[in-house]
Amino acid sequence: MAIEQVKEYFAQFGMAERVQEFEVSSATVELAAQALSCEPCRIAKTLSFMVDGRAILIVAAGDAKIDNPKYKAQFGAKAKMLAPEETETLVGHRVGGVCPFAVHEGVAVYLDESLRRFETVFPACGSSSSAIELTIGELEEYSGFASWVDVCKGWRD
Repeated sequence: MAIEQVKEYFAQFGMAERVQEFEVSSATVELAAQALSCEPCRIAKTLSFMVDGRAILIVAAGDAKIDNPKYKAQFGAKAKMLAPEETETLVGHRVGGVCPFAVHEGVAVYLDESLRRFETVFPACGSSSSAIELTIGELEEYSGFASWVDVCKGWRD
């Protein structure tokens, strides 16, 4: 199960105990915010796309949406999200629990600027009922991100 892989991943940093598991679903931004009693914008959702024949992940704030022109300018291609079955096969996590931790080799992770306005955010941990609270610095460190990008809209309003 992917959550066990994520816990193992965080165990090497002495952080496995920070992974939270819920009795309720946290598969969507709204459900995760309810489970965590936080604002939906602080949920760090991880979106999976196909670029040049490989999977990439973009971690963005819960209130942000992909801006197609910005995405195309950044990645040189139209935003094409992975289908649920592709996500599990190519990334290693099922939709609802996709996160930037313990992913398959070769999956590039990008962090969207929409996250920078928060001290801490809550990404999932490989299941549809899990999360971890991380500072932005910790998210950078443990996600192994390739770079910061600005490919979202709707959060500055």
